[in-house]
Amino acid sequence: MPQVSASSCRSGRWRVWPSGAVEGAVVRRTPPHPTSPGPTPPEPTPSRRTAVRRKAVRRTATRRAALLGLPAAALVAALLPATGQAAPAEGAPATGAAAETATGVAEPAAAEVAPFASGDDVIANLWSWNWSSVAAECTDVLGPAGYAAVWVAPPHESLAEPSGAWWDLYQPFSYQLSGRLGSESEFAAMTSACNAAGVRVYTDAVINHTAAIGGTGYAGTQISDKYQPPMYERADYNVDICDREISDYNNLWEVQNCELLGLPDLSTDDPGVRAEIVGYLNSQIALGVSGFRVDAAKHMPAADLEAIVGALDSTADGSPPFVFHEVFPGATPQPDEYFGSGRVLDFAVGDQLKGAFQGDIAQLTGFGPGLLPAENAVAFVTNHDTERDGRHLTYRDGDTAVLANVFQLAWSEAPPTVYAGFEYANRDDSPPAGEGGFVTDTDCSAGWYCLNRDPRITGMVAWRNATAGDGGVGEIQSPRGNVIGFDRGSGFVAINNATEAASVQFATQLPDGSYDDLLSEGGLQATVSGGQLTVELPAKSAIAVHAG
Repeated sequence: MPQVSASSCRSGRWRVWPSGAVEGAVVRRTPPHPTSPGPTPPEPTPSRRTAVRRKAVRRTATRRAALLGLPAAALVAALLPATGQAAPAEGAPATGAAAETATGVAEPAAAEVAPFASGDDVIANLWSWNWSSVAAECTDVLGPAGYAAVWVAPPHESLAEPSGAWWDLYQPFSYQLSGRLGSESEFAAMTSACNAAGVRVYTDAVINHTAAIGGTGYAGTQISDKYQPPMYERADYNVDICDREISDYNNLWEVQNCELLGLPDLSTDDPGVRAEIVGYLNSQIALGVSGFRVDAAKHMPAADLEAIVGALDSTADGSPPFVFHEVFPGATPQPDEYFGSGRVLDFAVGDQLKGAFQGDIAQLTGFGPGLLPAENAVAFVTNHDTERDGRHLTYRDGDTAVLANVFQLAWSEAPPTVYAGFEYANRDDSPPAGEGGFVTDTDCSAGWYCLNRDPRITGMVAWRNATAGDGGVGEIQSPRGNVIGFDRGSGFVAINNATEAASVQFATQLPDGSYDDLLSEGGLQATVSGGQLTVELPAKSAIAVHAG
């Protein structure tokens, strides 16, 4: 949900957002597969850049096939057309276990944190994209580019209000999978398409609260009393022990029992409430969802989330769902309290990268202290809350934001996310929508910005996948102001954040030779001789090379 100290959704329609509050003031309202009638022409000798991409695709596809129970050769063949190889024969199966819905029910168990294979871990956060657009993106872009997963907005029913704010989506009217982003059948088609492309699906899970506003939802649900949605009754909320908004974000009891911005706070320690939440999340797993980002997690006791996550079904590949929590920084509770039921989004990554990339990235030679342990974290440069609150970099920062994402993809040992949303003039603006308020198809040239498609980003995804398992991150070097570079296994990345070109040298473990850049479509080259990498970096640019 949007993020404020507590949560991203605001009850805004009936209240004015306060300014100057302490923690609570952090607003959170919240290539084609070519077909030819004739014989396929001989394939040209691949460049090093193409070879690296193919290596990355093969490596990624092999991992995914093992997880999904599919023949590795089939998944490699399905993904390699994007790198210039022939497409699979017409009529060849395009789906398998990954596209089927889960039918079995796993035995409830203690929360098991799903692992994430290094190098097959990049998450595309397609925020507020409708289900048809997400499906197409998985098939046409994310799968071929090597993204591991797509993280999408909440699928529950919300208020049907064409002129409403974006954060209406974070106020559940019911747990029906029919809402502003599409119908349940469209949601199921999306998960099937993404799984068939080798892309796992994670959804926003808004389970701390329900809607604070009345009216009619997109599936027809009507609410006149905020404590009486169809799936709950008044006794299922904490209203009898705290019937007011949180006023002291330093008080753990208040943070977890009172109402976040007037949103009715669920008693997540109640067995009936837990069963309702588990049923809602399992209904998504049955349709092919593989994980959840838990909205406003800090407003629920860690033990409650461990119980809920522990009762979830296994995903289609037999693994536990991949769960990561939104624990907004503050006095209490602390992120490590939630490691028992999943990972935690690391706000400090975006904080530190904004400071560095809006100043001198030479300071990144000391990057790392203050971050969450990589094995417990999910990294991000920005999200829908922090871009609106000014906390993190946004699409308006242009190349600066792109370069921060390049650094994250190169350096982070935790799974990194790449955020793609819509343009806005005012913080509460809704995504582009049509009649009735339903979000229209994503158009990356009008109203939306699609960072996940930027060649510098897709190049980094390929580089990250290709270097996985080759070794850790080397020392970050800064030969001059606003320029850095470092090894990662058999790869090297250099970034020039300055507004003028830079001719620089770095120490490297790469073998002698010339290397094509993966980010500039072959436009740049680096040369290595005697352990020194030499490169001419244009202003506001980066280069990523690989010895594979």
